[in-house]
Amino acid sequence: MRGNRKLPFFKKRRLIGFTLLELLVVMVIIGLLASYVGPRYFDQIGKSEVKAARAQLDAFDKALSTYRLDTGRYPTTDQGLNALVERPSDEAKWSGPYLSKALPTDPWGRSYLYKTPGDNGHEFDVLTLGRDGQAGGTGLDADISVWTGGR
Repeated sequence: MRGNRKLPFFKKRRLIGFTLLELLVVMVIIGLLASYVGPRYFDQIGKSEVKAARAQLDAFDKALSTYRLDTGRYPTTDQGLNALVERPSDEAKWSGPYLSKALPTDPWGRSYLYKTPGDNGHEFDVLTLGRDGQAGGTGLDADISVWTGGR
């Protein structure tokens, strides 16, 4: 007989809802999970930015090598990396563009630095100053260059 008996409206409503205590327990569990997963997630974002910078530096290295094969030299510091996408006015042998898209910025939104001759006996340097935008640094703030991070 119990199955046939109709419950009043206010008792039905109470059976289908959650108590405040149950909601608080769920919120605490979600907070604990977020505090555990959050730092690991943001650490991975930082590492992926470094990997993206290294991939872009590798693309610059290949484009600069192709530019040199065509013209016989690397772009000057004044011409910069822009010479890979637009013909310099004084370059007759230019066969570019050497990058398939526009000149990218580093993963932190800043322009890559280019100079020739480079430091440490290299013919050129292409680098980004890392997450902090300052020379030097360690970890995610370290400078990344064609010679240190692009290979």
